[in-house]
Amino acid sequence: MLDSNLSLVFMGTPEFAVPTLKALHEAGHSIAAVYTQPPRPAGRGQKESPSPVHEYALAHGLPVFTPASLKSPETQAEFAAHRADAAIVAAYGLLLPKPILEAYPLGCINVHPSLLPRWRGAAPIQRTVMAGDKETGIVIMQMDEGLDTGDMLLIERYAIPEGTTAGELHDTLAEKAGPLVLRTLQGLQDGSIVPLPQGESGVTYAKKISKQEAAIDWNQDAERIYHHILGLSPHPGAYFMFGGEHIKILKAGWHPRHHSHAPGTILDDQLHITCKTGVLHPATLQRPGKKPLAVGEFLRGFPLPAGTRLI
Repeated sequence: MLDSNLSLVFMGTPEFAVPTLKALHEAGHSIAAVYTQPPRPAGRGQKESPSPVHEYALAHGLPVFTPASLKSPETQAEFAAHRADAAIVAAYGLLLPKPILEAYPLGCINVHPSLLPRWRGAAPIQRTVMAGDKETGIVIMQMDEGLDTGDMLLIERYAIPEGTTAGELHDTLAEKAGPLVLRTLQGLQDGSIVPLPQGESGVTYAKKISKQEAAIDWNQDAERIYHHILGLSPHPGAYFMFGGEHIKILKAGWHPRHHSHAPGTILDDQLHITCKTGVLHPATLQRPGKKPLAVGEFLRGFPLPAGTRLI
């Protein structure tokens, strides 16, 4: 049996991964190394900025490694030299070659925010919301060489409240992930966890969100547009064009009411907008460089006249 406090390498990059690293660190596990993607240019000045995981590691005195790739024999030898019990992976963003996957006794254990095999891939949280799924969850998975195809170690389901944005779901699942990883490590040590292979039924892929997808297509049904908006909120933000500006809709409602107007028509001073079927009710909007505003406040400063056809 392994010691209750393990030696771990943590591999993660964005804000989603920070609560898991924090949970492992505060639980007393030894963090032998933190691997994260290299600093990237960010902001108006394009100054190189460390990732959120990098910032947490620096603030807590944890050793940080930022290789641009894990493919070189030298990088793989350095990784193996940490002699950890396991690597914990949460939204790291780099491909893990076989020598990395097999470097430690417990291998690489991944935090995946969907109910696998549904939504394998890069954007599971956004795709979950965009599809209008009523349920999601977190799978703690033993990584293999496939794309999110490894055996499942622990599964926790989560019913998605109506109106939840991708950003809100992201934050909820991020906070749930840490305790699940701790339970997984305990279960692997005491033998209570039995890996469960994924079935091939119900496989879907969560491809990366493209810039082109953010534009609202009013020729879709209102319910579909509603989920599209929630799934892209707050980033990149679903938008329509008006006066040469990208106007983002960050929250909305919808109604199946019948109408005879062309899709994209503003019906009234409440900004009810027709869709192929049904009507969309924007609730929170944002102009470029401005803060998000509730629809009433937004319209007081930026009128959108009834009868306007949006494209």
